[in-house]
Amino acid sequence: MTQIDLSFPARTAAAPVELTGLDRQELAAALVESGLVEQGKARMRAEQIWRWMYHYGVTDFAAMSTMAKDLRAALPEKFRVTRPEIVERQVSVDGTRKYLLRSAPGIEFECVFIPDVGRSGALCVSSQVGCTLTCTFCHTGTQKLVRNLTAAEIVGQIMVVRDDLQEWPSSNENRALTNIVFMGMGEPLLNLDNVAKAIDIISDGDGISIGRRRMTVSTAGVAPKIGELGERTNAMLAISLHATNDALRNELVPINKKYPLKELFAAIKAYPELSNAKRVTFEYVMLKGVNDSLAEAKALVQLIKG
Repeated sequence: MTQIDLSFPARTAAAPVELTGLDRQELAAALVESGLVEQGKARMRAEQIWRWMYHYGVTDFAAMSTMAKDLRAALPEKFRVTRPEIVERQVSVDGTRKYLLRSAPGIEFECVFIPDVGRSGALCVSSQVGCTLTCTFCHTGTQKLVRNLTAAEIVGQIMVVRDDLQEWPSSNENRALTNIVFMGMGEPLLNLDNVAKAIDIISDGDGISIGRRRMTVSTAGVAPKIGELGERTNAMLAISLHATNDALRNELVPINKKYPLKELFAAIKAYPELSNAKRVTFEYVMLKGVNDSLAEAKALVQLIKG
């Protein structure tokens, strides 16, 4: 006779909620939902945790000394503050640091810190694992899109590099990492929700505190999203251009077939708050015998004039 087990399976404890990547309102709501913080104190506790995470770079709740010991002891049961894992770290003779990061099995992405860019140190961050745009000169374009990176995974890239540079607590003086450029793996405008949320977190003055004018988002030409980027983030805009006519750009940057140069430049000229103080950056990879002639140089001057 076959016996059937009718007992309920044992309940497993819910995995701790990752706090990195939550905005202030989400953080306060998560604290209330956990039952550890009452509604009336949620905003204050969220402000305290926010500052420990993003101003001081703390990942251990026990070190968050502005909160009571019993709360600090209870928080790890419900929450965690983590970083992506460093799979590989390479340092060049000029101080450039390249990181291969992993946030989950099969989810690997790169960021690169470039020191002394003028008076700045720029971190190039990724917004997707893989890419859909298949630009012919770009290695990421040969990789299939796995998924968008979350706001936590985008912000986590800055946190990892801040750890490595020993730049906690945040300071506006003698900072090595001053600028963020979304020029790594992926097309940022095809992951605009997470990119915009990450920029909100990064620019917060009580945390990482890198100003929006020090963040540049590069697009291969997703024209309909360019205005929305400006309205939602107030970040600087960069265009991955690489050709001065549609025929060649269709080959080098295939998304040009969908949004040709006329449509792209109409979107650029309508970018919010564009002025002499807020200008567009144009990226142009010179490919020998492809887009590097004197005629194309002159055409480029005319194309970006004004």
